[in-house]
Amino acid sequence: MKLHIMGASCSGSTTLGNALAQELGIPYFDSDAYFWEKSNPPFTTKRNPALRDEMLTDDIAKHDSWILGGSLLKWELDLRFDLIVFLYIPHEVRMERLRKRELERYGDIILTDPVRNQQYLDFMEWARGYDDNTTPGRTLAAHENWLAQQTCPILEIRGDYTVAERVRLVLEHITY
Repeated sequence: MKLHIMGASCSGSTTLGNALAQELGIPYFDSDAYFWEKSNPPFTTKRNPALRDEMLTDDIAKHDSWILGGSLLKWELDLRFDLIVFLYIPHEVRMERLRKRELERYGDIILTDPVRNQQYLDFMEWARGYDDNTTPGRTLAAHENWLAQQTCPILEIRGDYTVAERVRLVLEHITY
C-alpha cells in the first residue's frame, strides 16, 4: 500500500499520516524532511531538488508499503500511489490552527524578535493565500490541478473532521 496525503499547511496531513502509519504498521515519510535542510530556525533553507528527490526515492524503496505526507508540486518523481488523500479544512479553522502551531513550535520569539517575527508574518501571509490562490506556488488551484492529472484513486476529505474520523474514511477506501 502506497498512500499519499496532502493539503494546505496545517490541514492535518502529518497528523493523519502518523495516525495511519501506526494503525497500518507502515512507515510515514514527510515531504518537509526532504524539502528543507536542517537549519536554525527550521524551514528556512531549501534542499537541492535533485538531492531531495534522490533521498526520498531511496528511503521509500526500502519498503513495500508506506505513507508520504505533504505537497509534491513541482517534484520530479515517478511515484505510483494506490490512493491519494486530499485534506481541505475551512480557511478560518486552518489559519487558527496554524497560528497556534507556530506559537507552540517556536514560542514568543516569533513575536518579539524582529527577524523571526518577519519570517512568521511572511509565512502566515503565504499560508493565507492558499485558499484564494494568491500565494506563489502551493495553492488550492495548484493542488486541484495536480490531482486532476493523477491516475490513481483520490479521496477528498473536505471539512473539519477528527483524526479518528479521517482514519476511518481512509481505511474504508484502501484496497489491497
